[in-house]
Amino acid sequence: MRYLVSVIDDKSNPGSTDRQPAISAFNERLIAEGYWVFAGGLADTDAATVVDNRGEQAVFSDGPFVESKEYLAGVWVWEAPDLDVALKLAAEASKVCDRKIEVRPFL
Repeated sequence: MRYLVSVIDDKSNPGSTDRQPAISAFNERLIAEGYWVFAGGLADTDAATVVDNRGEQAVFSDGPFVESKEYLAGVWVWEAPDLDVALKLAAEASKVCDRKIEVRPFL
């Protein structure tokens, strides 16, 4: 099963900025053990654009779709045999990147 693993940062209490070496080592382990599908960090929410083309014309809005002190800082996509394995990896990921993690299965 595939899981979207969201890295959640907090503007008022951000995670450590020196975590990249540990994250890289964790990613290498995910690859070696066959869990890795994709990963990427995201630009700050100030760089976001929301597109809404449900009406007569497309509307483009600067900024995130919702204002919040917490925001999506990056994502992984993992292939894991079940939710228990994904949650175990997520607990490790939270420690490694010093941020909260949300795990959601793909349908």
